[in-house]
Amino acid sequence: MNVLLIGYGAIAQEVLKHIQPGEDANIAAILVRPARVDDVRAAVAARGIEVVSSLDELDELDEPAVTPQLVAECAGHGGVRAYGADALRRGMDFLVISIGVLVDSALYAELEQAAKDGGAKLVLAAGAVAGADALAAARIGGLDRVSYTSRKPPGAWKGTPAEEVCDLDALTAETTLYQGGADAAATLYPQNANVAATIALAGAGFANTDVRLVADPAAGGNIHQLHAEGAFGAFDIEIRGKPLPDNLKTSTLAAHSVIAEIRRRAGSVEIGG
Repeated sequence: MNVLLIGYGAIAQEVLKHIQPGEDANIAAILVRPARVDDVRAAVAARGIEVVSSLDELDELDEPAVTPQLVAECAGHGGVRAYGADALRRGMDFLVISIGVLVDSALYAELEQAAKDGGAKLVLAAGAVAGADALAAARIGGLDRVSYTSRKPPGAWKGTPAEEVCDLDALTAETTLYQGGADAAATLYPQNANVAATIALAGAGFANTDVRLVADPAAGGNIHQLHAEGAFGAFDIEIRGKPLPDNLKTSTLAAHSVIAEIRRRAGSVEIGG
């Protein structure tokens, strides 16, 4: 299965580190902004990976060996908006890691329709949280309560509205930055609240998922706590994750969920999903 990566940041580089030539999944091409093409091309030259700045440019290559069956978004919300619908209409499955962008119901509807039109599939990565599959199953019988707490070191919240809530550099105790629905959480904290969006989409929906975002000097990493109650019973899940060294806002598990999903779709055996 040929794969096109959108973006060449921390997540994409982690994907390239783990998915090596000879696997069932082949990283055939990378799509980046025009200004980055030359630098990225030099960085991946040894792998023989094509680097382009648009899907049209990829078409112009007219090489079946690089035509992707799966496009993996590793570029943030802008990558989903810019390329998601187009890729799906072309018949390419589209894997999203920046799930928070789907709080935009119009965009979500457009992507769903594009998938139908192109005979493709919109795939939502599990990201940094466990239990999305259990939530989807629990939803069938009915969910009474879903809550999610994201607890991260103060530095992971820099460059976000958290800087208007408190002095992140001066924190000595945990501080709640946001408490409310998953919809506003995903909108206000797009780089930090993708997990909240994943939980909402898998379970009770954006408006019915309670979210708390916390800056905690004692966190020691990214901590995700999920609680769900319903006709099925109840469960609690806690993950204490480490961030990617090159991007404190991104959990290592989130990057690895992209790798796992690519391998799951390329392999002959699927577990979960």
